[in-house]
Amino acid sequence: MLYRHLGKPVFFKMDPEKAHHLVVGGLDKASSVPYAGAALRLMYGVPETADLAVDLFGLHFPTPVGLAAGLDKNAAAVPGFSSIGFGFMEVGTVTPKGQPGNDSPRLFRLLPDEALINRMGFNNEGADAMKRRLQDIKRRRIPVAVNIGRNKVTPNEQAHEDYRQCIRTLYPYGDFFVVNISSPNTPDLRSLQHGSELSHLLAEVKAEMELQRTATGMAKSLLVKIAPDVTDEELEFMIGTLQAADVDGVIATNTTLSREGLRSDKAGETGGLSGKPLRDRSTEIIRRIYRQTGGKLPIVGSGGIFTGEDAYEKIKAGASLVEIYTALIYEGPEVNRRIHAKLRQLLRQDGYTHISQAVGTDHH
Repeated sequence: MLYRHLGKPVFFKMDPEKAHHLVVGGLDKASSVPYAGAALRLMYGVPETADLAVDLFGLHFPTPVGLAAGLDKNAAAVPGFSSIGFGFMEVGTVTPKGQPGNDSPRLFRLLPDEALINRMGFNNEGADAMKRRLQDIKRRRIPVAVNIGRNKVTPNEQAHEDYRQCIRTLYPYGDFFVVNISSPNTPDLRSLQHGSELSHLLAEVKAEMELQRTATGMAKSLLVKIAPDVTDEELEFMIGTLQAADVDGVIATNTTLSREGLRSDKAGETGGLSGKPLRDRSTEIIRRIYRQTGGKLPIVGSGGIFTGEDAYEKIKAGASLVEIYTALIYEGPEVNRRIHAKLRQLLRQDGYTHISQAVGTDHH
């Protein structure tokens, strides 16, 4: 209620990107204030419950609901985001070298649609800056995934070098890694999802992960984030390639280029659309991946989750974990408690004692 009546009216009068920086900056500063983390956990934290805690990728997730990549691009506010009820979070997308991203304005609220359009373009301070920040965090409350991409100026033929560089720099500091080949805001990036380019990229990335595993003695999981704007045939090929490359999981999905059914006057802006209009398409992609893999490739569901019912729908479609982003902007940090409570209620209604029992039940 606090956010809806106090925070949101202020933030929504501001330019969306300025509001974004204010939130991340505020959470960053809070981590250096004594007891601020405890106060955030008291206000917004979600107590771990045995029925919703998930063990996956060799990690423990206190809740199945995480923060999607894109909000904390530079790992600037990990302790803050870790204190407001998330079970894990992605930082990034990070590229080897820092880059400014696309020209402003590049972030738009579509209020009637409860959606966002962004064309940020992987604006970030680079892998070395992220390394310093993650190094400085004394205690991790939740798993932190590092979402990696290529620099805008790097041609696709050399993209694997950028992904390998990110892994080299950040391997000791991420709990798992996510290869982003599905942002619509970096020219030609999505073509890395298809054909021999995908096989080559994954072979290179897996080779680097193995080198780092050997060097550090730490095994880390590798996931790939895919786009919703693919044909059935493209999706089938892509998932087959991911399985052949032996990746550990898939995040479905990134933002969409579709503008179907939008009412906002901002619908014509270019960029990736997130929020409620993406919900059904991302769930359908999850359903198809689960069906194709027989549930053997773990799925993180992302796209349009605002309620516990939305999250549960993705879990029954086949997702073992889920992520939110746009809901946090529209609903505030209270959203995590609401989703958590509703998920517990829905599990009990269906006679399940643990969230894992509900994964993929749409297919049974």
